[in-house]
Order: sequence, then structure tokens, then C-alpha cells
Amino acid sequence: MVCDHGEPPSVAPQSDPPLSKNKLKKLKRDQEWEAGRELRKKLRKEKVKEKKLRRRAARDEGAAQPSLNPEDSSNHNDCQAVSEAAQPHRPQNVQVPVTIVIDCGFDELMQENERRSLGSQVTRCYSDNHKAPYQAHLAISSFGGHLKERFDTLLSGHHRSWRGVRFLDGDFVAAAEQAKEWMQAPEGGTLAGALSLMSKLNHENSSEEADTGEIIYLTSDSPNTLSTLKPYSTYIIGGLVDKNRHKGICYKKAMEAGVKTAKLPIGDYMQMNSRFVLATNHVSEIIVRWLECGDWGQAFDRVVPKRKGGVLKEKVSRAEGLPHGDENGGEDYDRHEGQGNASSAACDDFLDSHIDAKVSSLP
Repeated sequence: MVCDHGEPPSVAPQSDPPLSKNKLKKLKRDQEWEAGRELRKKLRKEKVKEKKLRRRAARDEGAAQPSLNPEDSSNHNDCQAVSEAAQPHRPQNVQVPVTIVIDCGFDELMQENERRSLGSQVTRCYSDNHKAPYQAHLAISSFGGHLKERFDTLLSGHHRSWRGVRFLDGDFVAAAEQAKEWMQAPEGGTLAGALSLMSKLNHENSSEEADTGEIIYLTSDSPNTLSTLKPYSTYIIGGLVDKNRHKGICYKKAMEAGVKTAKLPIGDYMQMNSRFVLATNHVSEIIVRWLECGDWGQAFDRVVPKRKGGVLKEKVSRAEGLPHGDENGGEDYDRHEGQGNASSAACDDFLDSHIDAKVSSLP
């Protein structure tokens, strides 16, 4: 059909389909979050500043207190010495020859909100290790793509000021090979904490065997169970938040690379009420806590989120009057799947809430 002017009829442009209510709500939330970014940043800086001022005031107040007379001072010092001697020695920030590698080579398998969650988990891995009394070497392998872009832009590149962590372009295999040099260097660390105890228990091993170490990819799909951490060893954790869409991918990846695999002995120590999912930062913190206390049960009990319903079998045994080991515990967990950024308890007097914003203020 031709119109009166000899021109074909015009076609109305097709409009985009209207957004659903859920997408509109999500878009609004994202816009509000971006709009408040500068305000949140300002508030965080003010909180850090106030905290420093409070600490300084507390130090000044302590220095300004009147001195005791010689007799009282002597008694006071003696009591203080006894009190300190009664408390276990807790050294701070001792480097040990163990390496944790976060394998971030799954960038294209995750959605945007999952990448955001992984970024928070990587931040927690750094924070937990940085604050731990016995620190492992920490490396982020396959650091690129959307994750690196997020750290460089939205997170303002704070990771460049982090100490004791390496961001690597290469994959986890290359990172594990480099870790051998980090742990052998003069600053590679000393056998302290639980590693010192394990070294004494295994003193019959030759120094050559002790210095060899091993490379293990931690995945719940492995048929092997990790019994202990060994000096000069590298433990790889899959940096993947996938809500269980890609089952077994970490195990398959490790097998293709010819790397040993193992799972944490959670089923040997904990009784689960439901299927258990471990986030990347949970596994990292469990390793760090074991380096401090040398006890898997204690490490699990302090790190596993209480909302997951995990209970130590030992506690269940005491409550029911049964010998330890008579209960059936679940082993259905996955350390490469993260479902958020749940808080984990720290050993003894260590705080468990190191939010992303405060990490930027760490030295």
C-alpha cells in the first residue's frame, strides 16, 4: 500500500519492554547506594578518626595518673608480672611458612552480585590474616577481569596499600610455584604456633622432608581429608561464588592441573543440621585459626557461622552423655561456594567484625 504522497507509510519505533517491579526496585536500590557512596566514605573516615582520638586520650590519661609510692609500686609491678605470667603468651603478627592462595580464575562464571560478594570475601581473607597472631603468606591468583576492575574503581584501589598479600596475574599453579620461594626466603617465616608443636611431634622426620611441603587444592569434592597443615605448604581455595551452579568445578580444575586435592575434616568434628556451605573467607580463616591453636574442632567452632546450625560433636556427646564419635555428622559442604559475607568468630579476644571499609585504614 502507498500513501497519497507516494511514500511508504512510516513505521512506529518499537519501545523497550517495561521493566518489572523487581528490576525497578533493584535499579532504585543501586542508584541510592551509588548516591550515598561519598557520604558513607566520609562517615567511615570520621569513625576511624574518632577511634584514634579515643585511643590517644586513653594513653594520655594513663600517663597522667599519679605515681604510687615505692612500696605500692613494687607490689603493683609484682602483681602485674604474676598476672601477665598467668596469661598465655600471644605473640602478634608472626610470619609462618604456609601460603594461602585464593584462585580467582572464575570471573566469567559469576554474576555481578556474586563478584561483589567475592570481592568482600577476598577483603575478609586479607583482614583475618592481617590481624592473626600467626600470619600465612597470602596470594590472589588470576587477579583480573571484573574483580580487578572492581578493586581498582569502586573500591578506590585500597588493595594496593595492603601488606602481606600478593596480587598475581598468573593462575594458582604459577602462584604455588612462586610460594616455594616466598617461604624459603629469609623473611619466609618461622615455625611458630601450631606449626612449632607439629614440628616437635614429627622431629624424627629429616629437615629435607620437612622443608619439602606440598600443594593442595581444598575442595569438598575431594576423596581425601586433610589431617593437618604442614610447613612450607600451599593451600589453594577456590574464589567462586556461584550458588551451587557449577558443582565440582574446583576439583576438576585441580585434577586437570595435576594438583593434589583434599577437604577439611568438618564431618569428623561437627554435626550438621542442614547442608553446609563454606564461603572462601571461612576456609581461609579456618586455616589461620588452626595455625594459632592447632585444633580443628576449636577452629571450626570459632569460624563456622552459628546460623548454619553446625555443632561440635564433642559438645553433642557431652550433652547426650554419649562417647565422642557415636553421632553421625554430615560432610556436605562446599568451600568454593559463597553465599554472602557472614561474620566468623575469632580466637579468644580477637574481634570478628572487620568490615571492608575499615580494611582501608589498616597500616
